[in-house]
Amino acid sequence: MRLCTVSTSKVPPFFGVELGKKILRVRECAHSFEYSPADIAKISTTLDYLQNLPASEKLLRALLKRISESPKLLARPASDGHPFLVAAEEVTWHPPVQRPGKILCIGMNYRDHCEEKNQDIPKKPVVFNKFATSLLGAGAEIPLPLKSDKNVDYEAELCVVIGRKARRVSAKTAMKHVAGYTIMNDISLRSIQKSEPQWSRAKGFDGSGPCGPSIVTADEIPDPHALKIACRLNGRQVQASNTSNLIFKIPDLIAFITKLVTLEPGDMISTGTPGGVGAYSTPPRFLQPGDIVEVQIDRLGILKNSCGKA
Repeated sequence: MRLCTVSTSKVPPFFGVELGKKILRVRECAHSFEYSPADIAKISTTLDYLQNLPASEKLLRALLKRISESPKLLARPASDGHPFLVAAEEVTWHPPVQRPGKILCIGMNYRDHCEEKNQDIPKKPVVFNKFATSLLGAGAEIPLPLKSDKNVDYEAELCVVIGRKARRVSAKTAMKHVAGYTIMNDISLRSIQKSEPQWSRAKGFDGSGPCGPSIVTADEIPDPHALKIACRLNGRQVQASNTSNLIFKIPDLIAFITKLVTLEPGDMISTGTPGGVGAYSTPPRFLQPGDIVEVQIDRLGILKNSCGKA
């Protein structure tokens, strides 16, 4: 399943499931089919869905099955007068999880990125934070804070979305806690990053985390370590790699993090970027207003954002 949070000019943000080129309004559909209030509450938002696994998955799959067997059920409008299905081309995309409790990012997790920075391969994961206010949806404009730092960079990354609470889990059991995957662009202020020992401001500023468009559930990604990942700037490919090249794989990252930090449903782990970032290109290239940056990952789709001034 492809889970998302979107809105239209007439409908406020809602939890949706992509069905081809349309998006199902899950809560309105469940309400129309007379699901109980308790069950509707489990699938009202993406975060509700993640916090109530596996019951919410059963409810949602049953809902989709009912629709597939009787598509005419969606012919009439929902209780608010709007359709149950909305054309994907008409929506505004929001971050799939709008207010995750934690956004943890991994630095220097591809060998070629370490090499372009002329730094040794880390012996353990390098973990830093973004914040809920960092997030943007697909299609949103990245606000470049050029008055604070003119060296704004892109970083294409695979992002893991947690679906079950994880505390002190082993690498062997870690994947049981993964609900799905999305795309992250870890926008970075390079001058500030170099001048401050902590990266919170350089990588956690408002709008520094475009992500989405959707969360693709884990059952649809048989091997998250076998996905092509690329970034294009104004149509030119600037990054190209494969998640097989991750230094620290997802189970090891989850095991490492949960030794000290409990991961909860909706939390996100952005797994690091391959080589090709702007700061270490020849000559260096940084994001400018009007630029279009696209991150593409196999099976997940394309995260496309324009750039503007903050």
